[in-house]
Amino acid sequence: MTFQVGIILLVMVAAYAVAKAKKLSVELSIFAAALAGGIAGAFVKTPPIADLPRQFIEGSFPYLDVMLLFSTATIFMAIISESGGVNYVVRGTIRLFHNKRLIALFILMIIVLIPGALTGAGSVSLLVVGAPVAMALKLLGISQKRVAAMMFIWAGLSAAAPPVNIWAMILCAGTAIPYVGFEFTLGIPVLLLGTFTLFVLGWKKEAAADVQTALRNMPEAPKGMTWWRVILPFLVFFGLIVASRVWPFALPIFGLPLEFVIAAVVALLVSPHKIKILTLSRDTMKRLLPLLATMIVVGMLQQIMTATGVRGLLSFVVISTPLILLYVLLAVIIPFSEGVLTYGAAAILGIPLVWFFDSIGLHATVAIAGLSLLWPLGDGLPPTALIGRLSVMVSEYKGSYWSFIRTAWLPWLVITIVGILMVVYSAKLEFLVRWSM
Repeated sequence: MTFQVGIILLVMVAAYAVAKAKKLSVELSIFAAALAGGIAGAFVKTPPIADLPRQFIEGSFPYLDVMLLFSTATIFMAIISESGGVNYVVRGTIRLFHNKRLIALFILMIIVLIPGALTGAGSVSLLVVGAPVAMALKLLGISQKRVAAMMFIWAGLSAAAPPVNIWAMILCAGTAIPYVGFEFTLGIPVLLLGTFTLFVLGWKKEAAADVQTALRNMPEAPKGMTWWRVILPFLVFFGLIVASRVWPFALPIFGLPLEFVIAAVVALLVSPHKIKILTLSRDTMKRLLPLLATMIVVGMLQQIMTATGVRGLLSFVVISTPLILLYVLLAVIIPFSEGVLTYGAAAILGIPLVWFFDSIGLHATVAIAGLSLLWPLGDGLPPTALIGRLSVMVSEYKGSYWSFIRTAWLPWLVITIVGILMVVYSAKLEFLVRWSM
């Protein structure tokens, strides 16, 4: 039986490799792997050929809640951007703190972290706030290569930051662990690692710039935009989250998607100009289609791997690997799996890893948080390199792609060490989960 399952796994890997060689998208390549695995499994009736349609249909639904959350959060951030709130905050930061570089850099870091933290996608951070923040960083005397490196690390950390971490959501859904307790468990490491990146890559002032000239080149905020118009939607959103924790039995359960919808309505109402919400929502959903498709095909692949026994084989490989070697390999296999499979890596490799870590007495929630710090690094690796390519685009860096990746080597190394240590010492870090409850 192990031999048969191994053959099915090889068929799936070969199908993915052929699809990528034909320059198909990651989503279609994952679907090709799932389809090939299902057909190969049908030859040994795991699952039977007649059962394949049901397996694929069921597999397309496990992450429906994640897709709904992702969609509503991204539309909310798109409204904030369209209203002029992003340009207003970035211009205000430069105007007030251009002589206080560290304060300005810290505020710009927070601006990059927020969209990814709310949507679960670092690419959204770069698409929504990337261009104005990159321009502001260059104004503060940072070279384009370092700007690209900073944007890459910050955008990756934003995807790992709470309250929305898609890798953690996939792992929790696949291991029957409640998605709770990640606020401090992820929030504290993200802020510390982001600040470390700030000092490493942004401390040195490499060029001088004229503030007034730079402000003239930055996009203008619309007339009537004020700080309270920017802050109020976020206060409503976080207020709903806090209220549900403070009065859990007195308030109905809204859920994050509905809370984002309510905050989006507030953002529409306080916008200084009229926003064509239907057009904006349609355009936003078009940009989201690849990521939503990834969620669907990842569910299909996970379903087929379970039905054919491939998932069990991978779990056996994980528990058979010497523990010390497994910890060391996390630095390689986690980022590279993200570069190849994007979010699919969490379902294929992450779920067996979490089961194993939980079985040997590690704290599953903290271990998931540690793994979630490693996966964003893979978004700078081919063949996908989504965050890496967007970082180059928004920073307008014209040099070698690998040159800017090498510039981020020290933050990359420190993030890797912190992520692995969080896994190794997860039982001792349980207090972070208690703080978040």
